[in-house]
Amino acid sequence: MANLRFYLPVLILISIHGYGISLFEAASHEIETSDQIYRTAFHFQPAKYWMNGPMIYMGIYHFFYQYNPYDAQFGNIVWGHSTSTDLVNWTPQPPALLRSEPYDFKGCFSGSTTILSGGKPAILYTGVDFSDIQVQNLAVPKNLLDPYLIEWVKSPFNPIITPNSVNKIDGQNFRDPTTAWLNPTDGYWRMVVGNKKNDTGIGLLYKSKNFIDWIQTEQPLHFLNNSGMLECPDFFPVSTISQIGLDTSSMGTNVKHVFKASVANSDYYTIGKYDPNKDIFIPDNESLDIGLGFRYDYGKYYASKTFFDSATNRRILFGWVNESVNNLDDINSIRGWAGLQGIPRRIWLQKSGNQLLQWPIVEIEKLRMNNPVVEGNTVLMSGSVREISGVTATQADVEISFAAKTLEKAEIWEANWTNPQKICSIKGATVKGGIGPFGLLVLASDDMQEYTAIFFRIFKGENNNNFIVLMCSDQSRSSLHLPSSDYDKTTYGAFLNVDPVQEKLSLRTLIDHSIVESFGGEGKACITARVYPTNLAVDGGTHLYVFNNGSENVDISNLTAWSMKTAQIN
Repeated sequence: MANLRFYLPVLILISIHGYGISLFEAASHEIETSDQIYRTAFHFQPAKYWMNGPMIYMGIYHFFYQYNPYDAQFGNIVWGHSTSTDLVNWTPQPPALLRSEPYDFKGCFSGSTTILSGGKPAILYTGVDFSDIQVQNLAVPKNLLDPYLIEWVKSPFNPIITPNSVNKIDGQNFRDPTTAWLNPTDGYWRMVVGNKKNDTGIGLLYKSKNFIDWIQTEQPLHFLNNSGMLECPDFFPVSTISQIGLDTSSMGTNVKHVFKASVANSDYYTIGKYDPNKDIFIPDNESLDIGLGFRYDYGKYYASKTFFDSATNRRILFGWVNESVNNLDDINSIRGWAGLQGIPRRIWLQKSGNQLLQWPIVEIEKLRMNNPVVEGNTVLMSGSVREISGVTATQADVEISFAAKTLEKAEIWEANWTNPQKICSIKGATVKGGIGPFGLLVLASDDMQEYTAIFFRIFKGENNNNFIVLMCSDQSRSSLHLPSSDYDKTTYGAFLNVDPVQEKLSLRTLIDHSIVESFGGEGKACITARVYPTNLAVDGGTHLYVFNNGSENVDISNLTAWSMKTAQIN
């Protein structure tokens, strides 16, 4: 099923998405996973095999995800289902959707959940039939009094949307229906399905009065030339005056909309206005459209999905983090399961209105252990490396704020430097600079031969009166036992929209055995990495350091590090 190669898992507290992966081939059905050194402690992952996917109903959070119940590779995809009361600890439930009908014979793939009038949940999902044609289907709970929603019933009207010669839709690139919203102009539900025509990515728009009979609108909600397929689209409102989340049907004067799509292994979003009368979305800035502007995450993060948490008035983001290894045969400790979800993130619109901010949900802090390591108002000398002792280095939450004492020796930013990832690769953690690199060395060996570096560098702009801040995640010295042909050692990078003259550079990093999630500038840029360090195999052999490889000292105004408890996950 080559056309489904990039389906991935997505969470949706009321919606779901499929993830396309070309992961790896690994899988022993006999292996025990409880003592695997790379298995995470507080990131959601399946007990075994391959996974992908959230919703809140009667006070219970539901995580639906793409799941292969038979193997740790792509195939046999159904909708797995787990429930939680806090988005941290999860209990497995029976699969919500199994392959059972001609229209989903080859898999129950991505989709979303919408809360209909009267509080009734409904699932829209992509099925693949005998001919590899992708069609859209509907399922509803069998028992609305069951807060765990154990059983779902597929509609007798399925498939409710099919590609055909009249609408000229490519049936092998027609997937991932979004959460639906009510349009106030006519009272019809609207939802988007991802599509492409030639190399133009299209968000096809459909409307329905009864959630069964859907009509394609005359024009798409949004499209982008030369983008390729717009996978796992998401469309939701954000407040321009508050950090609270909004229900998907919210509109009004103080509301903007976010259109997100998964393109070329990254999740891009753009902010703009939705015109409910013309049924179109117009980005505020065309130069920041899908594939051109902001990403949710500049590392390993794909097929994400948001949902509105009505219990706390938050919009929460989930994203899929796949493996970085192509061939798992040489890594016995990873065999038997594949892929996991990033920490749920609260998202809201920055005051400037041009980008989103992201932060780990507050519930994750319940896993912080007592007696954190605390350090404040210290100087990190040029060329120094200092260990952060007293914290479990494989399972930690670290918050740190830096401030440069002087910016006079900042390196000059070259005019032809447009790709932050490329510059981070050229100027890695070992390349001495003026102001930076400074940051953290995580999952490090005691001899400092192996580590993953998350750091900042500060540059002077061309006219010398502005500064450019780069945030990097350098994996060039990660997983030294894995050859480059087997392990993706990409160095990731992002511009951080922070003025180092006026603001401190904050960094929060969640470390969980084989995943490193970093949030820079209080959530302005996020980078996620998967690493498989050799030193994890030795009890107590993993270390955590703060470092400065620049020629100038930097201040640490605050450093707090917690060891993290293990969550109950499946």
